[in-house]
Amino acid sequence: MDKEEFRVFIKYCFLKGKNTVEEKAWLDAESPDIAPVKSTIKEWYAKFRHGEMSTEDGERSGGPKEVVTDKNMKKLDKIILNDRKVKLNEIADTLKIPTERVHRIIHKYLGM
Repeated sequence: MDKEEFRVFIKYCFLKGKNTVEEKAWLDAESPDIAPVKSTIKEWYAKFRHGEMSTEDGERSGGPKEVVTDKNMKKLDKIILNDRKVKLNEIADTLKIPTERVHRIIHKYLGM
């Protein structure tokens, strides 16, 4: 059973008037190895109480998770070849990514 199906079960129990404790007990009885944790059930109950009845993940803002791309590696190559004393902040500004992500790219770039 995937996350979407569990959310549908959570919504079903919410609409039937069950509380989170009853919901958790029911899900544990049905599929004890893969049932969601109680905090997840509480989170979805709160969303349903506030009128968000969709069981799908919402859109998230921000850039992609993966910043170590060929495009960024090529840009980094050019930046470092033009000025080997360039600072991390300058690289981050040029690539438009956080400084901590620049560390990851450099580690991959250096083969660490």
